[in-house]
Amino acid sequence: MGKISISDVEPVEASPAAVQSPPLVPADYPRSRLPVAPALSLASFLRMSGPPAPSILDAGEVRFVTSGRVAIALALKQMGIGPGDTVLVPSYHCASMIEPVIWAGATPLFYRIRPDTTVDLDDIVVKAASVRNVKALMATNYYGFHQPLVALRAFCDERGIQLLEDCAHSFLGSHAGRPLGSWGDYAIASSMKFFPVYEGGCLVSARHRLDGVALQSAGAGFEAKVMLNSVENGFAYGRLPLLRALMTLPMAVKNALWGVIKARRHGAAPALAPGSSDGGFGFDPAWLTKRSSLFSRSMLRLVSRRRMGELRRRNYRHLYDALSALPGCRPLFATLPDGVYPWVFPLLCDEPQALFRQLKSAGVPVIRFGEYLWPGVDATVCENSVDLSRRVLQFPCHQELRDDEIKWMIGQVRSAVKGEEGDLR
Repeated sequence: MGKISISDVEPVEASPAAVQSPPLVPADYPRSRLPVAPALSLASFLRMSGPPAPSILDAGEVRFVTSGRVAIALALKQMGIGPGDTVLVPSYHCASMIEPVIWAGATPLFYRIRPDTTVDLDDIVVKAASVRNVKALMATNYYGFHQPLVALRAFCDERGIQLLEDCAHSFLGSHAGRPLGSWGDYAIASSMKFFPVYEGGCLVSARHRLDGVALQSAGAGFEAKVMLNSVENGFAYGRLPLLRALMTLPMAVKNALWGVIKARRHGAAPALAPGSSDGGFGFDPAWLTKRSSLFSRSMLRLVSRRRMGELRRRNYRHLYDALSALPGCRPLFATLPDGVYPWVFPLLCDEPQALFRQLKSAGVPVIRFGEYLWPGVDATVCENSVDLSRRVLQFPCHQELRDDEIKWMIGQVRSAVKGEEGDLR
């Protein structure tokens, strides 16, 4: 089956129903041999001396929700965004950033970004003046690297536009002496990208109270599923061996019972967690009133932000040093500034399609943010966004990767690019 192109997908109508994005074409790839996101282990709870890394949790009042896309929808709701309104959104994006705008009934207006992922402020000025009712601007700190937030804040203040700071890639970080997330009227983040949890996101505001955001538990089934899936993911990647041995029988019983439930429902098991937790697309407004699980909220307190930040920077530098000189490839960012705690290591590649297939087939945990842009977003809208969506491959640098795992991943990438033999041990 060939890849679905944007022209093959009909635009989604602005309707307050669950919004579906272009489906991914299934591929027969093996499971990644290393965890793409942090996997729960005993090391997750290790502490490092010194102050914690700055995070969005330091930026203002917080509400813990089940995903970043839910947090975006709640932010738009708090902003009063609705039908007839326009939201400036980046042309380099994933569907989860745009679906809540459509759900709110607003019109997304895509602005350009530069080759280094910073916003094209000149284009934003033009776009803001081109239509009426521009009520909000969404700015994304891609891969953990901040936008020119001082300039964006000034732009929004001058025009009475609300700023939504998208920190889905930047749970940790600071700029100009302030934590990321504190520049927007509202900010959102995704806990799943930084913590060893199965679900989680947050809505934050440094400027407004969040009393109007009322959340409730999603139920005992949800709470149990989140905890068990987080633990099982650790088991799958060789973490928590003693606990795995002790839970072999209980987990087998759980799986058998779950199979019976699915069979009785003719394969359609009840949705105990949002689709975002399983990497799914689509926005389900049923989760707008649901609070993040107790397990996930506890992990945000128990996992050391200092350790997370230090190890992410260390692993990023390791990947940078090992992969920056490969032919036909270069790191997307030339430096790792102070205050940046990266989500992943993005590598700009001349031949991304073949390299992606080879690495995925070898079990390398490579991902592609923005691979599927919203219908109608093409090179005429922003050539840089299309180029980045096609050419940037991302490799994990999270705190739960072991040294031998990083060495193996580097060996596989070098082997795929240069034909060298990777270390397969």
